[in-house]
Formats: sequence, structure tokens, C-alpha cells
Amino acid sequence: MSLTPVQKWYAGKTIFVTGGSGFMGKVLLEKLLYACSEIRTIYVLIRPKRGKVPQARLEEWFKLPVFQRIKNQKPEVFKKLVPIQGDITFDGLGISREDVEKLANEAEIVFHCAATLKLEANLKDAIEMNTVGTKRVLDLCKQMRKLQVLLHLSTAFCYCDKEVLNERVYDFHHSPYDLMRAIEWMDEKTLDLITPNLLKPHPNTYTYSKRLTECLVRDNYPQLPVCIVRPSIVCPADKEPVEGWVDNLNGPVGIMVAGGKGVMRSMLCNGEYNAEVIPVDLAINGLITIAYTIGQMKDMPPEIPVFNVTCRETKRTTWKEVLEMGKATAYEYPFEAGVWYPDGGITTNKFYHTFCVIFFHWLPAYFIDFLMFCFGQKRFMCRFQTMISQGLELLQFFTTRQWDFKSHQYQAIAKNLTPEDFALFDMDIDKIDTKEYLKRIILGGRQYCLKEPLSTLPKARMQLKALWVLDKLAKAFMIWLLVWGLLKVTGLGEIFKTVNVN
Repeated sequence: MSLTPVQKWYAGKTIFVTGGSGFMGKVLLEKLLYACSEIRTIYVLIRPKRGKVPQARLEEWFKLPVFQRIKNQKPEVFKKLVPIQGDITFDGLGISREDVEKLANEAEIVFHCAATLKLEANLKDAIEMNTVGTKRVLDLCKQMRKLQVLLHLSTAFCYCDKEVLNERVYDFHHSPYDLMRAIEWMDEKTLDLITPNLLKPHPNTYTYSKRLTECLVRDNYPQLPVCIVRPSIVCPADKEPVEGWVDNLNGPVGIMVAGGKGVMRSMLCNGEYNAEVIPVDLAINGLITIAYTIGQMKDMPPEIPVFNVTCRETKRTTWKEVLEMGKATAYEYPFEAGVWYPDGGITTNKFYHTFCVIFFHWLPAYFIDFLMFCFGQKRFMCRFQTMISQGLELLQFFTTRQWDFKSHQYQAIAKNLTPEDFALFDMDIDKIDTKEYLKRIILGGRQYCLKEPLSTLPKARMQLKALWVLDKLAKAFMIWLLVWGLLKVTGLGEIFKTVNVN
């Protein structure tokens, strides 16, 4: 079977990947090994963790569902994945002199995906990981004699003050170099004090540090053949390598699970605004083909290439539509052991949202923990609700704003592919059925994050029916209690008694 142009370009090449242990990183490694099996080597930066050396961690990855089709069809390509011990937060990435020399002589393509995705991270950690870590990667790349492409993974949400985000790097009044120096000598207490003023208009340290990092990357162009890729909210796989595959409860997946379990009843969100999400497999296909496109260029453009990996204007789905279809899907494919019947909603009214949070989030949480205490069991609901509240507080900035991402340069990538490559590296989000995709998200979160096999669905559906009855009885009791209290306080109850007697 003949190779496609993209496969031919990758054939025989050596690749270096950071962030390979992350959600997108694992899918990137799998797709490169599966679709571009003629590559020479993929070096992946891995740090020791929990007493396990990089090689042991790599072998653990191979057991995950994300690598199952390679295990079944092309197990021999696993040997092309080679760990490089290191850490993005260490000087020189913590890589040995021998491995640095190996990368300097062999690496031709670099995918820099490592970053802290914690929206609540303190400023020092975010700058150290996202900005200083990227500087270390840039410094290493300057030693690579055969480097053809350096792809830096950013985020479409790093310009919170822009109503329209075009595919270019915008100037920023803060210097990445000043901030990198500041975290070296300034103590954390002082940094925490000045953080709120520094971040404006950014809602968190993640988007702020990512914006600084883009300025840093731009300053190294065209000395380095670097490009910037900005995906929107990355969600579970649509089809590849496994339908619905996901390994974390971040973002929309966590919201769907919390809502499906009945522990989240309200969320600040404008239902008329677009849900800017993209399946991980489409995003990864974008990364691979973007690197190919940059590597094919004989003359680099005057400005650093930037690609917004986001939905087309023709494929926009509102949060309201997501909620309605998501609810219907969650009722058909419920989660096990729900706390309450999943019937939450979204609102733009902060007062109503606060009311719902107090009465439908916190009061049930304290009640359940009280029962757990009475029965001598470990309490967990208040801790769980704290996590949900913190997550909602961070996410509401993104769900109460309209985002307009222009992606003309990214869309042009697909148009320039051959039909064979277009089929192999699918980036067509228009053909995805939203309802079917939401089903894959829910089943993916159910199987891969909560470890609830599909065989438990009949049991979960029976539990959901019981929760529906309990929900209706509880609401009827609350209405009766409210009416009774109103009659008692106003004295109308005595008047009705007198009328009935007469």
C-alpha cells in the first residue's frame, strides 16, 4: 500500500514530544504511531513519578484503551516510542547530557504540548511551567541541527480582552522576560498579593501565562521554524482511537458527570452563546497536518504562523442546545449511583444561581455527610461540592461570554490535503452529529473515568426511575410545606377553617 503525502513526509523522521502523558499528548503519540508508522523514532519527555521510572510509566500507557488498536494491529511500532527522562520545570529540562546530544543530532520535529492546565494554579507555578518551561524547550530546539518544525500548543482563550480572535499574536503590555525574572526573586506571598492586578483582564493564571508564552515564542521566530496552535476546549474523542475516550473530568466532561449524578443543579451560563469545543481526535489531526504544512514550506512567512483549531462558523452549537441534548442523552444512558435525579439547568441570573447552589448543592451535601457521620462512614459530599463550586467559578468566565475565533488559516490546511490524507487525518467537524457525539462523551466519561461498564446500564436506569419518583415526592412535600407555612404565618388557615365550619 502506497503512502500518502503526509505519511511520506513523516517517514524516517525523528520526533520529540513534551506533554506526552497528558490527554492530548497520548492521542498525539497514538495517532503518529498508527497513521505514520514509518517514522524513525518518537522521543517523549517523561519524568519519574510515584517511584516509577519513565520506561515503566511508558509500559503502563500501552495498557490503556487509547493504545488498544495499535496493540491489536501494529504492536511492533511500540518500540519506536523512546522515553527521555526529564522534567519541564527543571533547568535544561532535566535531560542528561547524553540525551541532549542525541536530540540535538536527531530531532527534526518537536511537538511542545507540556503545560499546567490548572486554572486555579498560583502565578509562580503557572509561569514556571508554561512560560519558563517553554523557554527551556526553545533553548533546546536551538541546539537541534536538523529541526524542521517546532509546534507550540497554546489555547484559543489566551486573549480574553479580544472580541474577535484572529490567527496572529497580539502585543501585550506585560513582558514574559520581566515575569520570568520576577518569580525568581519574589516570594510567593508577595506574588499572590500582586496577582489580581497583574492578571486583569485575564480570569486566571493559565490564560495569562499562555498569553505571555505566545509573546516569548514569537520572539524566537524566524530564528526557529516555530508555529502556534490554539485549540478551543478539547473534549473526548469522536471516533479515534476509541469513541468517547477521555482520561480526565476537566471541563464539559466533569460538568456532564456532575449533572448526570445529580450533584450539580445550577450553572452560570448564557444558553444563547456558542459552546466552543472540539473533539481531541480532530484537534490532533490538525496538529499533525499543521506540522506537515510548515515543514513543506520553502520560505517561511514574515509573521509567525498561528492556527486557531476551533469550530467553523457553519458548525456552531449553543450551550442551551448542548444542555437539552445532553439531558436527553443522560436520561437514556444514566450514570450509576446518582445522588439525586439529574434535572439541573443554566442561568445568567447570579441571584437565582446562588439560591440554587445554597439549597440544591450545599444543603443536600451537608445532609448526606450528616447521615454518613451517623452511620460511621467517611464523609465526602461537602468536599466534593467544594471541588464543583471551585470548578464552576473558574468555568463561568468562559460560559458567560461570546467567543469569536477566526480559523481561516487552519481551515486552509484541510483544503490543501489530498483526498487520502483528508480521510486519514479527518478535521471535518461539520459532519459530526452533535447528539451522537454527546452520547459518546457521556459513555466515554462513564467507562473511562468512572469505570462504569456498559453492562450496568439496566441497573442505572432502574436507579434513575427510583430517583425520579423520589424527586417528585420531595418537591410535592416542599410545596405542601411552603403552602402550610404561608397559611400558618398569614393566619389564612384559620379563616379557611371558619369558612368551612359555617
